[in-house]
Amino acid sequence: MKNITVSVDEETHRMARIRAAELDTSVSALVRGYLRSLVAEGAKGTASHVTNGETAVELRRKMLRELFADFDARGVGLDMSDNLPREELYDRDRARSEAEWAHGGRLGE
Repeated sequence: MKNITVSVDEETHRMARIRAAELDTSVSALVRGYLRSLVAEGAKGTASHVTNGETAVELRRKMLRELFADFDARGVGLDMSDNLPREELYDRDRARSEAEWAHGGRLGE
């Protein structure tokens, strides 16, 4: 297996770590899965077009813009002071229960 180095801004890194913890996986596994799906889409000979003509990349960019706009609207900060200590970040049980609470108890049903 090859190793790669990817540079991202602090907010993306923080959110990726949180999302990985919610999914009980690692950021590396998320990136690996994304790259595999990207390669698989290309192998199918498709240009990853969505029904309204947007490419998958354009759709993802639009979704990210909407996500950050929602953060701004709700006053969700992405400051360093918001970072969790390492012990809390890797408390998977707490992350799962918070994720379930955020989804109204519907997570994993």
